[in-house]
Amino acid sequence: MSGNNVKSRYSLTPPQVMVLGFLLVIIIGAFLLSLPVMLQDGKTLSPLDALFTANSAVCVTGLVVVDTGTTFTLFGQLIILALIQIGGLGFMTMSTIIFAFLGRRIGLRERLLIRESLGQLSLQGMVKLVKYVVRMTLVIEGVGALLLFARFGSLYGFWRGLYLSIFHAVSAFCNAGFDIFGPYTGPFSGFTSFVGDPLVNIVVSGLIILGGIGFMVIADLYDAQTHRRPRLLLHTRVVLIATGVLIAVGTLAVFLLEYGNPATLGKLPLLHKILAAFFQAVSPRTAGFNTISIGDMHGATLLLTVILMFIGASPGGTGGGIKTTTFAVLFISARSVITGHEEINVSGRRIPFDLALRALAVAMLALFLVIVATMILEITEGKEFMQVLFEVVSAFGTVGLSTGITPALSVVGKMIIPFVMFAGRVGPLTFAAALAQRKQSTVISYPEERISIG
Repeated sequence: MSGNNVKSRYSLTPPQVMVLGFLLVIIIGAFLLSLPVMLQDGKTLSPLDALFTANSAVCVTGLVVVDTGTTFTLFGQLIILALIQIGGLGFMTMSTIIFAFLGRRIGLRERLLIRESLGQLSLQGMVKLVKYVVRMTLVIEGVGALLLFARFGSLYGFWRGLYLSIFHAVSAFCNAGFDIFGPYTGPFSGFTSFVGDPLVNIVVSGLIILGGIGFMVIADLYDAQTHRRPRLLLHTRVVLIATGVLIAVGTLAVFLLEYGNPATLGKLPLLHKILAAFFQAVSPRTAGFNTISIGDMHGATLLLTVILMFIGASPGGTGGGIKTTTFAVLFISARSVITGHEEINVSGRRIPFDLALRALAVAMLALFLVIVATMILEITEGKEFMQVLFEVVSAFGTVGLSTGITPALSVVGKMIIPFVMFAGRVGPLTFAAALAQRKQSTVISYPEERISIG
């Protein structure tokens, strides 16, 4: 066997490199968070809890077994913030910037990894795209932090307000859901103290949406605005329409379902009700922040939130879930079948059949993962079914919302939930491809035979 064949046989595929890269960052993060200097006086963190926290940060989820603000020192919080930024941008994006800074050439293999990481369709301009993504991220997070400082600076003082603004701007744009309001408004309180604050609600929601729609969409919108491209890509149009519909439907549904619930929206003025409903429709799109008590929401609202979390953000963004485009392609494909069309058409364009199969594979793998994890935790945790399902889907969608059972998870739960987070962050199809054994591509055409469907 030649040396080239040996190298080809044992070299890692892009999905495998992505999975191993994320794992390495998580392990390093868990080790750092375990150091005494990272913990406040009197606080302890088991290795499993450190791994859970690091995994949640890198997977930009926000599910936590300990309150971030009251458990970790400034050093620990900065480590978490760094892990969030790496997880949000993707470790390949960060690696590319470091390589470019050191003057190292970015080869074809690295470009393939970047394409996989950012969910791009072609290899053209990968390094330029990475630099654009980093600049865009810093600008959006910077503007978000300045806007939040207008509120946090007046409430908590200059330096503390500035730090809170930067931390939560990064956490919101990366759709991470980590907050450090514990010392001020109580552990695990989130943004509940700002339920009626228009500035905080709108800025945080805007950061979440921008982080969730994907860098490709933001770049395409910028190109269209500057007339570099005559019309928006179909991908951009589908993402924007799907995002707008999901937010609008979610806002209306939360508003109606929770309107009279005294534990959530019931006691709030009308404007605050609308703000809270809007925020709670945006946040399940993988952000994980909350301005009302999730555990006190009605069962129907929890189910709606589960659906929004399962769909998640958009490809190439900072969130998880099956993605808005997957949901849209499945919906359009179903419509085509129902209306008797042999081709899948949308907005004057035909969607390739293999894309519909890929969307179906993503949805089925995600559903299988959620079902299996829910069954296991239903046995080990002794909680209500909706609480367990909510926790699992929140982990898969890298959302971070919880009905309050995360800190009380068993050892098995603290192992299953991070696994689901990880699979949700890298993507179910990428994760499955990384585990699958590669085979030589051989095209075999079998006789066709039909089976009854429906």
